[in-house]
Order: sequence, then C-alpha cells, then structure tokens
Amino acid sequence: MESPPPDGPRREHRPRVLKGATIITGFQNSEISCSLRNQHSKGAELKLAADIQIPERFLLYVPVDGIAYRTVVRWRKNDRVGVEFEGTESKPKFHYG
Repeated sequence: MESPPPDGPRREHRPRVLKGATIITGFQNSEISCSLRNQHSKGAELKLAADIQIPERFLLYVPVDGIAYRTVVRWRKNDRVGVEFEGTESKPKFHYG
C-alpha cells in the first residue's frame, strides 16, 4: 500500500511525540517495532522500515500509554504510515515487552 498522506488540511492537530510502539499482527501474533512520530485522539503517524509489510488493520501497542490501539492504515509513504484509531484494548497478554 503506497498512498500519499492527504493533501488537505488536517482535521485535528497532531502534537509531535516520540514513543516506541509495537505493531501486533493477527498472523501468529507477530510483532514489528516502530515509533510514533505524532499522535492525536483519532490517529497517529508511525515510522518503520520502508520495506516492512504490515496488514491494513492491526493492534498498535504503546507501552508508555499502557494501551493497545485498534488501528487501520489510512496512508503510507516510504517509512511513514498514517493510522486511524478505531478503539483501544488493554495490554495484549501475548505481547513480549
């Protein structure tokens, strides 16, 4: 999925953050490390290696928040991925961190 970020104005300001996070996929509960670059109540921009494939929907666990966000990918450009939050869950029991 290689779609650019939306060109129009953002609906909500995304404050810059730098948080470690883990993408937890439904495939054998695989984990992919990433970082949050900015975040707001409805979504975030992630940074991960450009060659890493991720599913359209996944859990994004942010240890500093103690929350797993149910997310859907809205855009991707190289190593940046924009996701929308669809809800939250508590820390996944199968997470290693």
